[in-house]
Amino acid sequence: MEITIPIDFEQMKEVKVELTRFMMSYKFALHEVMTKINILKEEFQYIHDYNPIEHVKSRLKSPESILNKVYRKGYELSLDSIRENIRDIAGVRITCSFVSDIYEISRMIQNQKDVKLIECKDYIKNPKPNGYQSLHLIIQIPIFMSDREEQMYVEIQIRTIAMDFWASLEHKIYYKYDQDVPRHLKQELKEAALQAAQLDLKMEKIQKEMKEIKRRNSEKSAHQLVIDSEMLQIPEELFKAALNDTNRKGSI
Repeated sequence: MEITIPIDFEQMKEVKVELTRFMMSYKFALHEVMTKINILKEEFQYIHDYNPIEHVKSRLKSPESILNKVYRKGYELSLDSIRENIRDIAGVRITCSFVSDIYEISRMIQNQKDVKLIECKDYIKNPKPNGYQSLHLIIQIPIFMSDREEQMYVEIQIRTIAMDFWASLEHKIYYKYDQDVPRHLKQELKEAALQAAQLDLKMEKIQKEMKEIKRRNSEKSAHQLVIDSEMLQIPEELFKAALNDTNRKGSI
């Protein structure tokens, strides 16, 4: 027999407003984090020679997914309990080229004054048993509503392109087999994760070599001018004279 809870129109209206406010607060938190990341991305694109951020994705857990996690984890079924215990309702995934980029992006995010780091799980230095690698941050940021300020949790995952490809493939395989993946496929996935990690190390090494070559070329080209496609070598004394003139003009 179906049991219904009696509720009047005003109560229903209040509940809907509260649930709407609950979900929108996480949506606004996502907007705040995405704005921060996009600012960093644009700054690197226009000011620096290199942009460490390749792709950014965001997602908001559905109410059904939130409820399933409450039951799975055995949490109290209340909005306050959900706010405190389920800290990945709002999530952002940042994909970058190199492992060093991961830690640099993490540092830049944590350096922002209104960002509070709550938890950091480094699955790069300590991969999961299945081979999964990524850096997971739980941060807390303020959002400002019409009548209140709320501190919201957001999960940020930062990984390389190789790590992201592996994680996507693993997810598809587990979905296809309804979580019951054959043992040999699990082993192959683990081996693939190790190979992806080796690829990341190799690409990091190549990037460092490229940076060093670029630095040397920059030093060489500092005393060169290109006029009408002709390369002109500038003597050291003339370069210093021009530098002194520039400094004098700048001080006027």
